[in-house]
Amino acid sequence: MSSSTKILDPAFQGAGQRVGTEIWRIENFEPVPLPKTDYGKFYSGDSYIILQTSSSKGGSYLYDIHYWIGKDTSQDEAGTAAIKTVELDASLGGRAVQHRELQAHESDKFLSYFKPCIIPLEGGVASGFKKLEEEKFENRLYVCRGKRVVRMKQVPFARSSLNHDDVFILDTENKIYQFNGANSNIQERAKSLEVIQYLKDKYHEGKCDVAIIDDGKLVAESDSGEFWVLFGGFAPIGKKPAGEDDVVLEKSPAKLYSINDGQLKLEEGLLSKAMLENNKCYLLDCGAEIHVWVGRVTQLEERKAACKAAEELISNENRPKATRISQMIQGYETHSFKSNFESWPLGSGTGTSGGEEGRGKVAALLKQQGVDVKGSTKNSPANEEVPPLLEGGGKVEVWRINGSAKTPILQEDVGKFFSGDCYIILYTYHSGEKKEDYFLACWIGNESIQDDRMMAARLANTMWTSMKGRPVQGRIFQGKEPPQFIALFQPMVVLKGGLSTGYKKSVEEQNVKDETYASDGIALIRVSGTSVHNNKAVQVDAVPASLNSYDCFLLQSGNTIFIWQGTSSTFEQHQWATNIAEFLKPGAGFKHAKEGTESSAFWFALGGKQSFSSNKVTTDIVRDPHLYTFSFNKEKLEVTEVFNFVQDDLLSEDMLILDTHSEVFIWIGQCVETKDKQKAFDIGQKYIELAMCLEGLASDVPLYKVTEGNEPCFFTAYFSWDSAKAAANGNSFEKKLAILFGTIFHASESKDKSNNASQSGPTQRASALAALSSAFNPHSKSKPTNPIPVRSTKGSSQRAAAVAALSSVLTAEQKKAQVEGSTRRFGRNSPPDSNATGSFKEETASSVVWDPAEDSAEKEAIESDGSVSQSNEVNLEENQDTIAGENGDENTYSYERLKAKSRKPVTGIDYKQREAYLSDEEFQTVFGMTKQAFYQQPKWKQDMQKRKFDLF
Repeated sequence: MSSSTKILDPAFQGAGQRVGTEIWRIENFEPVPLPKTDYGKFYSGDSYIILQTSSSKGGSYLYDIHYWIGKDTSQDEAGTAAIKTVELDASLGGRAVQHRELQAHESDKFLSYFKPCIIPLEGGVASGFKKLEEEKFENRLYVCRGKRVVRMKQVPFARSSLNHDDVFILDTENKIYQFNGANSNIQERAKSLEVIQYLKDKYHEGKCDVAIIDDGKLVAESDSGEFWVLFGGFAPIGKKPAGEDDVVLEKSPAKLYSINDGQLKLEEGLLSKAMLENNKCYLLDCGAEIHVWVGRVTQLEERKAACKAAEELISNENRPKATRISQMIQGYETHSFKSNFESWPLGSGTGTSGGEEGRGKVAALLKQQGVDVKGSTKNSPANEEVPPLLEGGGKVEVWRINGSAKTPILQEDVGKFFSGDCYIILYTYHSGEKKEDYFLACWIGNESIQDDRMMAARLANTMWTSMKGRPVQGRIFQGKEPPQFIALFQPMVVLKGGLSTGYKKSVEEQNVKDETYASDGIALIRVSGTSVHNNKAVQVDAVPASLNSYDCFLLQSGNTIFIWQGTSSTFEQHQWATNIAEFLKPGAGFKHAKEGTESSAFWFALGGKQSFSSNKVTTDIVRDPHLYTFSFNKEKLEVTEVFNFVQDDLLSEDMLILDTHSEVFIWIGQCVETKDKQKAFDIGQKYIELAMCLEGLASDVPLYKVTEGNEPCFFTAYFSWDSAKAAANGNSFEKKLAILFGTIFHASESKDKSNNASQSGPTQRASALAALSSAFNPHSKSKPTNPIPVRSTKGSSQRAAAVAALSSVLTAEQKKAQVEGSTRRFGRNSPPDSNATGSFKEETASSVVWDPAEDSAEKEAIESDGSVSQSNEVNLEENQDTIAGENGDENTYSYERLKAKSRKPVTGIDYKQREAYLSDEEFQTVFGMTKQAFYQQPKWKQDMQKRKFDLF
């Protein structure tokens, strides 16, 4: 294996030239590109290098390199992966952040590339493993942990692997089971459903069935009986054993070491950015994570030595294997690294601004060292895009804060804001087919007093609460108005001074001149916007220095208004300036003045002709959005990033922070406690204070709180938004369950049950009887078709599980017989009638009598365990599968009329049973199955499908 820094591995040629993931496996100490079909599969005997290339909003490529070490890989292969990672970084210009990943202890960032999970597999290239597709299918049991990303670990297929605290997935050839421990986390249950969908699509071609097994509910339905039979019968499961996977790594006070010739030297004093010299490498030890920082002008060999020093620190101090290592170059520091310093002054770049300049310097230094940099750059300027705006045509109401009350603004003055005042704005609008939506905001003038600001917040909160938390509530400071706010006002003008009594009193107490705008005085107003989302006009000092060649200005002098046009201003600005002049002084005469042709009266109003700027005002740096979870440690806010976030990461039990750098959102899930919802703005303010120090966030950035189900377009624009997911109700598990089963039962059960409805009962009964026969007579040689597999265990547990399975099958048969009986008596398409249940028992009794001559084993099973007959007592008042009526087909209606949101709804029906009024043909078309097959399902499955088709 060559360690030369002069030659980079040819396997890395062309790497990092496109957005996405690239993977190499270490084979014979060389990196070999992995086929994309194998992405997400990681063998425990191997080591891998993973490159993630992303495109920043600033126009450059950003890189993260991970080297993944399997639990059975050799030390030499692991070392090769680490060294090759440094070489790959060098080929990309030395600006990648490098991460060490150990199997079963992967970072959230790494796992986020392979959502919903990675598949851990035994073996490796050295052992000549077979591909999963080539192997005979074996039942596999996995434990799933993680609320954001799933850490999936294969465990022995045995009852002893189960416990009450975790979520498990049992993957069999024809069915996938999810077992929810009684104490398991709701969010882990929800994320595990995503894994089930992934396994179903990837390894079962979307054709297998899915069942949810709840810990403690043993014989509620046939799925539960089948599940326990696979484990040899039901028996109590044990407590969760403590293991290395459960070790929680604690963050310790950070210690900074400089690295010289591989040796560590502790740096004394408070951590500051100034301690990091650009010609050295440093190690920041945070306990749970170790960061290696390399200066921009360090040699490649120094960087390799720094990475090795981190590995040795973990080994020498016997640290837990889960301790993470990340390495980054100067200028590309991560948030988790910077958060350990008192502050992080801006100026040297953070990987988003000035990135290409920094990359050029690094590349030049590497070239001097003999390293040929092949990584590409991307530096095309991004075109200005119109941001998502609220639906037009709504109603705008504005109030100005005055003392302890809010004074409504006349309609003709809506759009005028004074910098000494505070305002409450309510915009009511319609989006799509939803009922009214609301945008509620406080606008804070730069010169407003503290009492008015506090009163504005208090009154806005009262309005938010009275509207049941539906409005998106925002806090907006003057000068930081977001596009969707500006677009509400046509035009929006910010004037000097204030009209509230609090502001007037403050001016008098300070004995300063009141500069409040007057319609007959002298005022200069800058018009810089060119479109509906940025065309705000602002009053500036009435002096020549305020002028700029790239803008238009209105100069008011008494009853005269000059419209001044800079030489670099646009035609749209000229038009907009005229509109604003009409808004401020309707019907007045205007005088146009182009730059260089001004009259003496124009300059006289400004105090005399002087020079002014002709430079364009620079815009704020565009940065990528970040989503964070948060917690408090001794009242100090700590945030954790949700990497590569998607809509599914918005879990109903959580509050999350979305930071777009230009705005900050606090998203509140439906299941969050009311008292916590009220703290949203306080949490947002604490986050802003934290991000000001570490990320250069502005203190007056717009802040919003958004409740689940009421997300506005300017929030959902940061996600690939699915309105169907957003409309679902319940906790995060119930929502995922509704989506999963709505798809699964329509796609798979519709085929199986509609085609085999007539024979599914006898077949299932035969399978259950076979299991029962095996339990009582393990030496029996009979092999019925489609037997339910029974694992070896003690006879009593096996018999109990088999009896439970048979009980569930017979219960389903009895339900089916009841449906058929009601069809014969009342007509196939008639709706259910609760008053018919009395005579119904008499009608269906004969349909569930078994012939002992035909099924002697069945009779023996019933006689041997009374619980079977007892469990088959069906409470007809609770079951929803009774279809009754009086007029046959006359009581059927079209699907369009039966829908809950129908424009022409049917009256006088049982709205809890809308689906029962469909004809057989239309029922089959809508649900993809017969009514009989539908009513054989558990009630919760029925309800999920009824919700999906708007019949709930």
